Amino acid sequence: MNGLSNHVTVVTGGSRGIGAATALLCGQKGHAVCVTYREQANQAEAVVAAIEDAGGRAIAVQTDTAVEADVTRLFETVDERLGPLTGLVNNAGIYGPRIRFDALQNADVEQVLAVNVRALFQCSKEAILRMSTRYGGKGGAIVNVSSIAAKFGVPGSGVLYAASKGAVNSLTIGLSQEVAGEGIRVNAVAPGLTATDMPPPERLDRDGPNLPFGRAGQPEEVANAIYWLLTDKASYVAGANMDVSGGRV
Repeated sequence: MNGLSNHVTVVTGGSRGIGAATALLCGQKGHAVCVTYREQANQAEAVVAAIEDAGGRAIAVQTDTAVEADVTRLFETVDERLGPLTGLVNNAGIYGPRIRFDALQNADVEQVLAVNVRALFQCSKEAILRMSTRYGGKGGAIVNVSSIAAKFGVPGSGVLYAASKGAVNSLTIGLSQEVAGEGIRVNAVAPGLTATDMPPPERLDRDGPNLPFGRAGQPEEVANAIYWLLTDKASYVAGANMDVSGGRV
């Protein structure tokens, strides 16, 4: 996999969990990968090293995707170091406080929406400006990481998180229709309970055995769905929201 790649993919929040699994898979498949991270520099560099050790190309860029200037710098860095963008995985996200709705503060709402929604707007805009045939690009794909929480609302501990992922779903539908004629496919995946550091370990132990598959999902299983949506195998798929939830519907 030496030399220039025909695929350049940005994976936000790529230092751990689903993001790291996606970055590694893209690297294995020959993509040049940009891994973004906010604080976990060592983990991000480990992902980059794993891709490079396998003969791929990758960089890590510290980015707060909720900050517009950081996002602008991120995509300029990708332009300079990796080449023309072909794919974006909007994976970075936070859960927020696990408390009742009426205990939430305005600051909690602003933080979750900034990371889970505004950041997605900002990253997608930069990607479109590069990939859209309207602006001289050659097309590409955007995959948003949503959650099945948007279906269930998560009363008692996650209404804010679920609402933010509902916004992701709506954006995916509208944006997919807006740019489909410009060579860009926009889709989403909706993971269920997945063995990352986001759900508390006790929830994995408690709820995993009660799922139809009898276990929580693995990050690599979600990454497989994301990667498929990035590829030409999904050439006629746009506006879709693929559940990766072990049968929970």
